[in-house]
Amino acid sequence: MDMTYYDHGTAAERWDRAQLFFEAKDYAAAARVLGGLVEEVPEQTGPRLLLARSYYHSAQLRRAEAELRALVELDPVEHYARLMLGRTLQRLGRPDEAASHLRIASALAGDFDLDSERA
Repeated sequence: MDMTYYDHGTAAERWDRAQLFFEAKDYAAAARVLGGLVEEVPEQTGPRLLLARSYYHSAQLRRAEAELRALVELDPVEHYARLMLGRTLQRLGRPDEAASHLRIASALAGDFDLDSERA
């Protein structure tokens, strides 16, 4: 196996490395580290969400969409994944599809339109 810097070390070390890359705005490098980590622990929300965010910020929108859809399937009430999916779909030019995810994210976050409730 060809071990590279991106997949070297324990899962915890790679998680820390990915976070450092993300904080440094090196989103492509963060995604390289996180890709292998998500393969190892696909059920964990944290690495998959950071991978989706890395894809989003590095304009890999189709990949971001795929990861966010997987997250929403794993955890339908993960409001930040819904929000990110909505924003990703907006950037992909699919505003109608985005709107439903943005409404769900808003409701899950407790952001209700008070004017419509009074009617």
